[in-house]
Amino acid sequence: MPRTTEAVQPVHVLLADGTTVSVRSVRPADRDEVAAFYQGMSPQNLRLRFFTASRRSGAQSAERVSRPAAPGRGALLAEAGGEAVGLVEYERVPGTEHADLALAVADRWHHRGVGTVLLEHAASRARSEGVKAFSADALSENTAVLRVFSDLGLEVTRSFDGPEVHCLVRLEADETYLAAVEARGRTADVASLGPLLRPRTVAVVGPGRRPGSVGRAILRNLGRGGFGGRLYAVHPVASEILGVNTYRSVSDLPQAPDLAVLAVPAAAVPSVAQECGGKGVRALLVVSAGLGREDGRALLAACRRYGMRLVGPNCLGLANTEDDVRLDATFAAEPSRPGTAGVAVQSGGVGIALLAGLSQLGIGVSSFVSLGDKYDVSGNDMLQWWETDGRTDLALLHLESFGNARAFSRTARRVTRRIPVLTVDAGRTEAGRRAAASHTAAAATPTVTRQALFRQAGVTSTRSIAELLETAAFLHAQPLPAGRRIAVVSNAGGTGVLAADAAVESGLDVPTLSAELTGGLLAALPEGAAATNPVDTTAAVPEDRLRDCLTALARSGEVDALVVSLVPTAVATATGADLTRSVVRAAEEHGCPVAVVQPGQAESVRHLPGRDLVVPSYADPLSAVRALAHAADRTEWLARPTDGPTGPDGIDTGRAQDLVAGYLADHAEGGWSDPETCAGLLDCYGIPQTPSAWAVNGPEAVTAARGLRGSGGGVVLKAYWPGLVHKTEEHAVRLSLEGDAEVAAAYRDMAERFRGKLAGVLVQPMARSGVELFAGVVQDAVFGPLVMFGLGGTATEVLADHAARLAPLTCQDVHDLLQAPRCAPLLAGHRGAEPVDLESLGQLLARLSRLAGDLPQLAEADLNPVIARPDGIDVVDVRMRLVPSRPYDPYLRRLR
Repeated sequence: MPRTTEAVQPVHVLLADGTTVSVRSVRPADRDEVAAFYQGMSPQNLRLRFFTASRRSGAQSAERVSRPAAPGRGALLAEAGGEAVGLVEYERVPGTEHADLALAVADRWHHRGVGTVLLEHAASRARSEGVKAFSADALSENTAVLRVFSDLGLEVTRSFDGPEVHCLVRLEADETYLAAVEARGRTADVASLGPLLRPRTVAVVGPGRRPGSVGRAILRNLGRGGFGGRLYAVHPVASEILGVNTYRSVSDLPQAPDLAVLAVPAAAVPSVAQECGGKGVRALLVVSAGLGREDGRALLAACRRYGMRLVGPNCLGLANTEDDVRLDATFAAEPSRPGTAGVAVQSGGVGIALLAGLSQLGIGVSSFVSLGDKYDVSGNDMLQWWETDGRTDLALLHLESFGNARAFSRTARRVTRRIPVLTVDAGRTEAGRRAAASHTAAAATPTVTRQALFRQAGVTSTRSIAELLETAAFLHAQPLPAGRRIAVVSNAGGTGVLAADAAVESGLDVPTLSAELTGGLLAALPEGAAATNPVDTTAAVPEDRLRDCLTALARSGEVDALVVSLVPTAVATATGADLTRSVVRAAEEHGCPVAVVQPGQAESVRHLPGRDLVVPSYADPLSAVRALAHAADRTEWLARPTDGPTGPDGIDTGRAQDLVAGYLADHAEGGWSDPETCAGLLDCYGIPQTPSAWAVNGPEAVTAARGLRGSGGGVVLKAYWPGLVHKTEEHAVRLSLEGDAEVAAAYRDMAERFRGKLAGVLVQPMARSGVELFAGVVQDAVFGPLVMFGLGGTATEVLADHAARLAPLTCQDVHDLLQAPRCAPLLAGHRGAEPVDLESLGQLLARLSRLAGDLPQLAEADLNPVIARPDGIDVVDVRMRLVPSRPYDPYLRRLR
């Protein structure tokens, strides 16, 4: 059923050129502003909007759109600098699912994306009100607005009537539309980041006159790094600091800087930001820490009012090593080494560690951003920058929190197909999440949801800074392995055993080599060698024989990668350096991925240079195989199909929305819904349920049992009252009831024990045996709906064998979710058992995904147990918690 229209709170949106506008509902008090908006239009613009150049049409429109909001009718205003620059209005045609639409943009704001932004927001709002299509008329000469409609990504049908064109725009937000919105957002986002990362002028506000201040350190690094643009400093007293001319205030600067770096006391940040906006500054980097809530709001408000992008506050700074930029606006002790890794971190300490590690490895950075409290610019922004900057081939992220997780997921899925995206999974424990939440503006998120996001998006998730750098070293230097089979080669048997154990524990395969390959290896290696895998070359192996061994393995087709462990020995005819050179040469010749292990080396990982490539060398076998396992994971993820969300049929969304609305009308605060509502919602989504009947007294229970008992089977009675969650703990279930007397007695027992609260009982036949599973949905405040799956039954919470994926699920997500829990082998047929009906289980997860996406009021759904058998599945028990919730469009373009 359509929802009541409420006022849309102002949001800020980036246009195609990177500038910012606010979008909000038109209010009755806006009549004069709207009238002035039309009054300022040229006669030609008025004629294209109203088919006449009469100013009266504009006044009538201002009167019409200023009426109080109502269902199916709305008007949105775009503003910049407090001035109206665009307006869209729609009104539902009575008795239809269509709404008439009109769009207008101020003359000097044409061709900047204002109309497109307004249409996206109007479509999202109207869609939530049950409108299925917009109907709009335009003059055939108005090619600009016709192009706006056709480029939206929505299905548009045109018909012609003389000089007029009638457009019908269907509002279904399918994958084509979401991809179009995503592309527009990427263009706008990258354009808005230019003043931050490629500024032509920079001003440092607050550099101290004495050594040791943060602002002075940033000013020094900018000068020392050779910044290619103009550099200014702002200080109330000094006339010159570190050779840079200083001005008393931002207002006194000779020109408006692209980027202003604020290193002033926290209390002064809002007023300085306001001054920067008034001067025309386009971006802010705020390194100041300690902003309170009100100061933080004032800072962000100033940035939104003046269209400034913001990095920080409470951050290390940012850097861009491009030759024509050479921007080092950080207070790091050492400059960033130019390179090809993009780095974005929330912790300055993590950032310093990554910069040092990447420099030591010779990878370097293309651009670095310390996000700090992440008021504005986020990891999502940086992924889009790196995707298009022409330099970055590796992205490293340290994110303790997420703003719009589903938008991040779409961006990461796209970017990860072009470059590896790596992250360190911060806040895996409750203690870690508390620490993260203490210094970031966004909410720290539970491990299971972050891991679901990373897996679905193809992001390589590591558990430490060291593992992150070790994996980056491999992905930067070596090709991806074709599979998970590796050969372990060592000149000391013990290190080979350690490497093989670590490989298997990391999910790699160490296969037994064929007799033919084994024979060839033994013929090439010194006496006493072993070649079963691991391959023990003996300590006396010369470099040429080692190279022959590696070449034979690489060309055998029996393995996909090599791990070569080398230790220096007194009996070797070749030095350690000779052996490593032979490994590098072999890698250059055959192209098979190689990781070297040298237990004696000082660094945890370093690069061994060759003529055409480098080979990573690790101090520990676990580090090497862990990096190789991440590379194999990436190979598998890249091979996955790029399918869209699943589209199960037989869905009745309208009836489901009516059921939810009916329940919430009677339960204003929400709660655990009754069995009838639960069963109705599952039925709307085609989810199979165990047959059941509702009874409110003993005779009704007996009658229901007779109809459900079937051929001699027993029945189950399940008590229900509002607020009942765990029936087993309350002893509110009676099993295997045979005959009328047992059913009647069981009902009397429940009525007595639960006197005063029992609402009735659910009567079901005893379920046939099968694998007891759990499936469910939970709405996360940050990540949106997640679909859960795993082992079910009464011990489900104790065993905690569950996996999760973010909705909407793709076909690949469904497949992965079925394989993720530890109990997955039971589904495929364990120890001779027949496999369960995986197709039906997959359909269940797909339908739960659709249900979760359609009904934001569904806070939780718990289907436990779900009995899976070879001939199908049955949902035996279900709980659903419904709460009042307004629809939220996670893909609608807006700044936070």
